Amino acid sequence: MDFVLLPQFPLQIVVYPNENLNLHIFEPRYRQLIKESEENGVTFGIPTFLNNRVMPYGTEVQLLSIEKRYEGGEMDVKTKGLGVYRMEQFINPIPGKLYAGATIVRLETDRDFDWTLNEKMLGYLIELFDLLNIDKPLPDGPSDFITFDVAHHAGMSTEQEYELLSMSTEKERQLFMINHLEQFLPMVREMRNLQQRALLNGHFKDLKPPI
Repeated sequence: MDFVLLPQFPLQIVVYPNENLNLHIFEPRYRQLIKESEENGVTFGIPTFLNNRVMPYGTEVQLLSIEKRYEGGEMDVKTKGLGVYRMEQFINPIPGKLYAGATIVRLETDRDFDWTLNEKMLGYLIELFDLLNIDKPLPDGPSDFITFDVAHHAGMSTEQEYELLSMSTEKERQLFMINHLEQFLPMVREMRNLQQRALLNGHFKDLKPPI
């Protein structure tokens, strides 16, 4: 098992492989990290900061571009998720640097999805988007995505998104997402019904007496 020392940029979010993430960089330690990424192609990890601690799983990202530089040294940058890793030892800071790092093991992203489960998941997501009036593109069909591609659109908590990140197989992630949606959708349907009923208050109603 090969261990790699990877710079760390903990955030209170979950980042997934292949995700595009825009960041505003203002702290001196992370300005140093982005400078090294720009000059030397250094990648870095974004582990989830959850329950007041840095969690062991994160996603390695690469710097795509620096979109804007401010007079005070702040930057707006674009990054992209590469792959999931598991942290072995957190080092804060790395000797000679301002930022933290960790020895990590890179993990393979399993993409062996079940077509039928993806079809069910996509149907649930289409209904969810319709109920919430979300105007965002969804995959064209069951063969066009894995769970990481749609996880941020499923209404999960940060804790649930992190749990998904830590799972090792795509089948496990599919079942987790479907179970969440099957519990979440009834609540959204009821919320939508209450909203529609509230909109009717004050209007003349043609109600038929029950007896």
